[in-house]
Amino acid sequence: MSNKSVKVGIIMGSSSDLNIMKSAAEVLERLDVSYEITIVSAHRTPKRMFEYAESAEKRGLKVIIAGAGGAAHLPGMVASLSILPVIGVPIKSSNSIEGWDSILSIVQMPNGVPVATVALNGAKNAGILAAQILAVSDNRILENLRKFRNMQQEEVEKTALEVEIQYAQK
Repeated sequence: MSNKSVKVGIIMGSSSDLNIMKSAAEVLERLDVSYEITIVSAHRTPKRMFEYAESAEKRGLKVIIAGAGGAAHLPGMVASLSILPVIGVPIKSSNSIEGWDSILSIVQMPNGVPVATVALNGAKNAGILAAQILAVSDNRILENLRKFRNMQQEEVEKTALEVEIQYAQK
């Protein structure tokens, strides 16, 4: 990744969320978007959460991706403290009700405090969405997204052809 100021903050409620949230980091790396990643618990470290959210804009962040399981208050609380766009990633955690508790906690934000929400465990899409938000004002990221989309299309077309060839012989 090239040396530039960090644009995306990736936060999660606990280290158990890292297995899911690293997908956001991986796609941002692939798109050459700078990021930082850390643990910020809304319930266990509320002062850390306040400091993170309130300093994000001053530190140059443009988008925050916040993943949380269970009650999943982290994305909404961060959105209430920062003017930056927040993308919530509901995580199916060990104490989760099949992930529904996390989904509903993030989706059901009150008017005036929006959180963009991706699918359960959808950190990869959160990374792509963060890049799309940044691409509005960054042509380099826009071009990287175009290349990424083209590569996805080529992969699907290649796989489709392989399947067609394999099953045409039957």
